[in-house]
Amino acid sequence: MKYSKFAVLGALAASAALRAEEPVTGWQTSATVNVAVNKGNSDTLLAGGNILGIKKWDKNELNAGVDAVYGSNKDQATGVRTTTAQNYGASIQYNRLITDRFYFLAHGDARQDKVADIKYRVTLSPGVGYYFIKNDTTTLSGEVGPGLVLEQFEHQKGHRYFVLRIGEKFTHKFNDRVRLVQDADYSPQIDDFSNYVVNAQATLEADLSAKLSATLTLGDTYRNEAAPGRKQNDIRLLAGIKYKF
Repeated sequence: MKYSKFAVLGALAASAALRAEEPVTGWQTSATVNVAVNKGNSDTLLAGGNILGIKKWDKNELNAGVDAVYGSNKDQATGVRTTTAQNYGASIQYNRLITDRFYFLAHGDARQDKVADIKYRVTLSPGVGYYFIKNDTTTLSGEVGPGLVLEQFEHQKGHRYFVLRIGEKFTHKFNDRVRLVQDADYSPQIDDFSNYVVNAQATLEADLSAKLSATLTLGDTYRNEAAPGRKQNDIRLLAGIKYKF
């Protein structure tokens, strides 16, 4: 009788352990809205938002997202409103873990930026990545791989070229409520390293409740060979509210 009790207890413990090891298969989805409005001596509007989704199962990691930013400024003397920001984008990345730290990846992103005169820029890139730090509070990974860029400026012909994509991603939890998420990538043209783009972004997030959090995002896009008549640098600072589904 003792052995049968032990067998039952052992089977229950083994079943609980197996359930604990089962990976989370559902999507972790969030939406963020950012709005800044000035009225009076100045009349400006800056609004943005994004939807992000993360899914992890077995040895697979999938990240996907869409985002948009719009800004305008009204001249108080003439009443003419000028668009100061108007860009949209989407990105997706799939990682296949080979070990706990090393992975193969497939990355894709697409962006349109009216103010920067970019009709479209699409990047497709396979590669490899490695987690230099991977624990409950901090992760740091590096990625590298070749890429193909399809690009067109306004009023110009589209063209394509190959790049070398080098990226890094960093996350850190200061405590149970506050965290930092940062990423950057550098993509020079393989046969002309003077033509390159650097994208970098850092977001500080603080939980307000189980579903809501406040965010502060600093982003920068630097393009060494910008469209004619356009500046190389675009910096944005956005404060917003994030909702977790």
